[in-house]
Amino acid sequence: MSSQELFVAAAHKYLSAGRKSLSGPQSLDLAAQVLAVDLGLKPALLYDSNGASADQVQQYLSSLQSSRLVSKSLLTLDLNGNALIVNPAIVRSNVEQLLHDNGVLVIDVGHSLEKPTTTDPLRGELKSTMHDLLLLLKGLEQLKEAEKPHYVGEKSEEWNLCTVFGLLLGYPATYWFDQTQSFENCLSMTPLVVTTASATWQADATVHTFRLYSFSVPAVLLEEIQSNLEDWRLRLHERFQQQNVLKDLTVCQSTVTLPSVCL
Repeated sequence: MSSQELFVAAAHKYLSAGRKSLSGPQSLDLAAQVLAVDLGLKPALLYDSNGASADQVQQYLSSLQSSRLVSKSLLTLDLNGNALIVNPAIVRSNVEQLLHDNGVLVIDVGHSLEKPTTTDPLRGELKSTMHDLLLLLKGLEQLKEAEKPHYVGEKSEEWNLCTVFGLLLGYPATYWFDQTQSFENCLSMTPLVVTTASATWQADATVHTFRLYSFSVPAVLLEEIQSNLEDWRLRLHERFQQQNVLKDLTVCQSTVTLPSVCL
């Protein structure tokens, strides 16, 4: 079987949820995302293609590793029922960057605010979350190839998952809100600048275009966040040039305004 056929077959075999299985294009899109994580182009991917469990995602990943399609450094993480495939070393580097030099901006979008604002990432509960996450990641790096997902303990129930996902997925800015007050946010009808990075993967005879990143920042904060966005873009280009599996990186921006934003 070709590498493309192996990726598609693994997705069909392990990732069906009820009667929902991934289509060929969906399977190739997932494969390209996993390759991007393996290559260090993104720290992790959040599996949301269908209702497959973290155990199923682990079986899929183990199949790819057994076929030598991806390295054995990748692990499956179950975070409050959310399945992620992570590159522990890359994620740890991102979190350390936040703790040491504010390389990732944290945007407070609490419901009581008139407009979004940047906030200190080392304030109380945020700092505690970052240190807990860092300890988790250091532990994951010590693991060899795993047969089961790594389930994050009860500590993660206190985490703001919106903020943690932003860090795990490698965004240059991540949203935060005080979830003890409300899970709503102040982004309704707020212009958002959406940054999208796309690339192509030639899987055998097929050239597959896929979305590598997509995240938003409030337009009102764009000037304040611009240097972080530019640094993120430059690092992505540098990492992209160090590999030859994925091609044709493009990064573009668009502005959207939505009546409600779910984080």
